[in-house]
Amino acid sequence: MSALIRELVELQEREGWLEDRALSELARRLKVPEHRLESLTTFYPHFRRSPPPEVRVEVCRDLSCELGQARAAQRRVSKSLAEKAGVELVEISCPGRCDQAPAGVIGDVPVCLSDHAAIEQAIADPSGVAFRGWGKGYSEADPYSQATEHYSTAPRWAKRPPAESVEALTEAGLRGMGGAAFPTGRKWALVAEAQGPDKFVICNADESEPGTFKDREILGALPHLVIEGMALAAHAVGARQGVVFIRHEYGPERRSLEEAIEAAQRAGLVGPGTGFELEVFVSPGGYILGEETALLECLEDRRGEPRNKPPYPGRVGLWGKPTLINNVETFAHATAILAKGVDWWKQLGRGSSDGHKFVSVSGDVAQPGVHLVPFGSSFADLLEACGGMAEGEGVMAFAPGGASSRFLGPEELSVAIDFDAVAQAGSMLGSGAVVFVASGRDLQAVGLSLTRFFRNESCGKCVPCRLGTDQAVKRIEAEGGVGPALRNDLESLSETLAQTSLCGLGQVALAPLLSLCARFPDQFGGD
Repeated sequence: MSALIRELVELQEREGWLEDRALSELARRLKVPEHRLESLTTFYPHFRRSPPPEVRVEVCRDLSCELGQARAAQRRVSKSLAEKAGVELVEISCPGRCDQAPAGVIGDVPVCLSDHAAIEQAIADPSGVAFRGWGKGYSEADPYSQATEHYSTAPRWAKRPPAESVEALTEAGLRGMGGAAFPTGRKWALVAEAQGPDKFVICNADESEPGTFKDREILGALPHLVIEGMALAAHAVGARQGVVFIRHEYGPERRSLEEAIEAAQRAGLVGPGTGFELEVFVSPGGYILGEETALLECLEDRRGEPRNKPPYPGRVGLWGKPTLINNVETFAHATAILAKGVDWWKQLGRGSSDGHKFVSVSGDVAQPGVHLVPFGSSFADLLEACGGMAEGEGVMAFAPGGASSRFLGPEELSVAIDFDAVAQAGSMLGSGAVVFVASGRDLQAVGLSLTRFFRNESCGKCVPCRLGTDQAVKRIEAEGGVGPALRNDLESLSETLAQTSLCGLGQVALAPLLSLCARFPDQFGGD
């Protein structure tokens, strides 16, 4: 598996940064040219090329935290730290703690920037900060908490023909929960049919989009379901190696996952002698790595830039071998379906939809968190489960599928939480990250925040995305917002990006902002 990036991550963990001398020594030891290390360390945002401060306070600048008064919190924190020596305050892209908005990270410890005591404790001694745990909103009520004995499902299915598990998931209608909603049974079947003795199973745990954090909760509270799902998939497709690709900001969740893998090894599910080796790979950062081919590039020790498709990973994936890539939640549901049966899954949904979905909820709600809801529930039902809007405000708009989804208005609260229903309403369910925006909010600021995020996270490989997102932000800032003339230009630019960008980032970068322009023209200078 990958060697260079692992070595760089471990070197930075030991030394705190990547010094030129240390990189030269690493290049000699690994027998690689120094320019390869230079290419990697200047691409991935997790790597530092200068000595770190004594304390680094990272402040989220993206949508959920913007709604959570991040700017005001940042000013308060900056003022309180002004007289402290050796403290650096920096803005970062979403660290996946949207339910703690305004979120910050100090010494790899997530904190809420409104909690002054926690900030002081984290600065003095990060190890002394109490972690709040997982499972908020679902752990005591959902059927997964009372699931069958851990690691008992895969051994049963290992005695059956591999095709039977694929058929069961196909009959259940399980779809990918990472955003694309591709039929899971079909994806498993494609990899199973691919020729070659060497195949891989990869769990994409690199959720990095503002508003999205449900995979974080699953990894923390229910990691056994993910591990067993990967073992089930390995049997179904004929793979002998698996990788959990997890973002580096998820330190507590990684520890929970690693403990669960150790338990799986003791149970004989994974590890030496089992026929399925499983390892954890820590991402060096970047939203783009959520795109499956960029993730593969990273695992192969290259810059995380998307590949041209086809070929698709199911045929030509990691190291050119057939590779199954599924999301955290998808593997968890696959385990539950194969443990409890297709009929159980089908009875969970409401109306025409089967099963249920983990949903991240953040923004202007009273109780942000993760909820497990039956497909077919309405967004109004979800809002009620979150205690309604904060401070009694009304709903002005909501993003049903995270930062990349088009906004809907309050009249769509009755829409079902379902891939097809949300698409018919003009947006997408995506990974299931709902961000509610209250009445009275400045939607110009909301739209600009999202556009900045995509500008900041563009990998830069394709010119339309790299230049287009940057020019969009510069023009909005220069003109003090989006008026009718600029809106026309942005619509033309968005069409160009949709047709010419290599991956989904550029293709949707301006869509959320333009959806706000279309639904709320009075805030954008009229029609």
